Amino acid sequence: MGKTTKSRDAALKAKIAFEAAKGEKTIAQLASEYGVHPNQPRL
Repeated sequence: MGKTTKSRDAALKAKIAFEAAKGEKTIAQLASEYGVHPNQPRL
């Protein structure tokens, strides 16, 4: 069996990107909040 990946819709990706651009939280904080790895290239 292969790895399963979670699919995230464009609206969620945009929300995370906007929050990252604001700079109020670190990438590590956002990754933890949304359950993704901080070095993950695509959400």
